[in-house]
This record gives sequence, structure tokens and C-alpha cells, in this order.
Amino acid sequence: MRPYLDGEAMGNPSSFHQHGLRVRDAIAEARAQVAAFVNAESPEEILFTSDGTESINLAVKGVAWASQKRGRHLVASAIEHPAVLESIAFLEKNGFTASKTRVNGEGVIDPEALAGALTDGTILACAHLANHDIGTIQPVALLAEPLEKRGIPLLVDAETAAGWLTLDVAKLGASLVAFSPHKLGGPKGVGVLYRHRRARLTNLIHGGIQEGGLRAGVENVPAIIGAGVACDRAMRRQHERVERAGRLQGRLWEGLRARVPFVKLHGPEPGPGRLAANLNISFEFVEGEGLLLMLDTQGVAVASGTSCASKALKVSPVLKALGVDHALAEGSVLFSFGDSNTDADVDRVLEVMPKIVEKLRGMSPMWDEFERGLIDSVIQPRAAVK
Repeated sequence: MRPYLDGEAMGNPSSFHQHGLRVRDAIAEARAQVAAFVNAESPEEILFTSDGTESINLAVKGVAWASQKRGRHLVASAIEHPAVLESIAFLEKNGFTASKTRVNGEGVIDPEALAGALTDGTILACAHLANHDIGTIQPVALLAEPLEKRGIPLLVDAETAAGWLTLDVAKLGASLVAFSPHKLGGPKGVGVLYRHRRARLTNLIHGGIQEGGLRAGVENVPAIIGAGVACDRAMRRQHERVERAGRLQGRLWEGLRARVPFVKLHGPEPGPGRLAANLNISFEFVEGEGLLLMLDTQGVAVASGTSCASKALKVSPVLKALGVDHALAEGSVLFSFGDSNTDADVDRVLEVMPKIVEKLRGMSPMWDEFERGLIDSVIQPRAAVK
């Protein structure tokens, strides 16, 4: 990326002088690298945006506006990323309709439910390849079968899966695929949207001819170059990366449930049904926000299933859709694994977590009520123990 940052190659790719042509050639190479990463038929099927969220907005709204004469109905699961669900909610305010399909207790989308939600007016179905919150890997190829028969495009949100699962657009049956290269070691500030040549799409940003007229504005050249390199490297390193993270994931989960009572894993057990980079665990009788803050003081960075947007704690929409008990969902923490994580990192979590949970439970009214027999555990009820 450096030559495109320090002035050596700062030409505008829309210009026809030699400086612009050099940059245009570099973007073309990056586009080809990303196309190979998703097994696209042509580099021209790759669009660059600012991030995965913009790519999803372009896909959902762009397909809707382009196809509204044919129909105005969309289908998605109840546990899609907010970029999908909020884009659909925006369309619903503008005359479109939508159906949200059910998932099972581990967050797997039901192919029959999705097929049953389709109508003659359905113009787009949305499904994620791996869930951003609980790591569940979806049977996308099965979900695509009834859509292909009816000529309905499928948008696959691969934001969480990219770099961890193989992205083969043909095998997935996807008409559109969105992801962010920063999730696989690339720079922030660039997103990817694969768009099959037959997928109709209307642009959301106007004022230029960039990206085939579908995304106006001067390209973020350094980030696009970095995206291409990141996709190329990720494709070659994926097996090693997944194997390493999966081992750490399994070790952490086994260690935590052996050391900390009243814990629950959300989503499938570590293995083929779960992304190797993700563990979403609830620690009963404590709040995730407290766990996050105390772990941070010990050098452990995690995400919390709760968000203190105002004075009220909000649980993860995914856990809510799964029917997880509200108090249990408030105690969820998301552990994510990256290339730099080691066994020593897992050891550190296993060292500090039991102490932190014990301390927080010692301050928790819920734990006090549990110990006095006024309330029961959702994870391990006393009756079940007996």
C-alpha cells in the first residue's frame, strides 16, 4: 500500500495520463485478487465500497429499487446483521414488505421456513454465512436451492466468515456477497460487494462513473490495494489459520466450563458447525458489561453482549431472537480469536476469569438471591441437579 500513500503513485484512476493509468492498473490487479478469493467468473463482478456495511446497504436497497416493478417483498432470518435488518426496515417504511424466518436454538436458519416465506413478489433473500454474534455456520447452499428455481437473488453476508470459511460464490448459490477485507488482515476503509452479472442493482451514490457506475466517488486506492493483497494471503493461509484458532477456541471453552460454574455457550459446540474465531458465553448472575470492563483491566479485550446505550442495558438481538433468558443474555461475553493469539492468551483468560466472575457475583443481588434459594439458575436448575 505504501507507494499509494506517500505520493509516489497518487494519480486519480479516472485520469488518462500515465499516473492515473498506473493506479488504474493496480486497482485492476486488486480486483482480480478479490475475484479469485470468491471464485467469481470475472473481476468485473467485484465492486469496491467503503466497508461491509455499505456493501450490504448497496445490495439490499440497490436490488429493491432495481426490482420493484417485479415485486416488493424481501426475506431474511431474524438474526441477520443490523446492516441487513435495518436496510430492510428502511425499505419497509418506503412501501416494501419483508418476512423474517425462524432459526433453531443454535441459530441455524431453517431452509424450509425460508422456502415457505417466498412469494411471487419476493425480489431478494438475505442470509449470513456465519453469525456475527454466536458463530453459527449456515447451510447457505441449501437455502439457495429454492431461490435458484424461482430466479430470486440471494445476498450472502460473509462479513464474519471471510478468511475463515471458503467463499465460493458458485457453490454457495449467491448472487451477491458482501464482506470487509479488514476482517482478514486488510486495511479498514474498504468493502467488497460481489455481484453476479445477472443481478439487477441500482446505485445509491451518484455523481461519478466509478465501479461501473454503481458506486460514485474517487476510489480509496491504498485500501483497495491492501484488500487485494489481504484476500490473496488469506486464501493461501486459511487452513492453517482455522486449525490454529479452532484449537485455541476449544481449549478456552473446555477450560472455562471446568473452572467457572453456571456458564452457557451460545451457538454450536466448537467444531464443524461453528466458526473457529468465535465463542459467545453467558456467565449467569453477572452482567457482561462488568465482565468486559474488569477483563480489560487485566489486558483481555472482549466484546459484551450488553450495550449501555442509555441507562438501560440492551441484550444482543441475536440472543433475544433465540429466546435466551433476558438475565442470562445480559451476562454474555464474546471472545474472538485472531492470528496473533497464543496459548498464553488462553492461559491468561483462564487465570483471571474465575476470579473476576467470583468478585462480580459477590456484588450481585441475583447471586445473593440464588444462594438464599429465592431464585433458581436458568443454566442448571436445582431440580435438574437433584
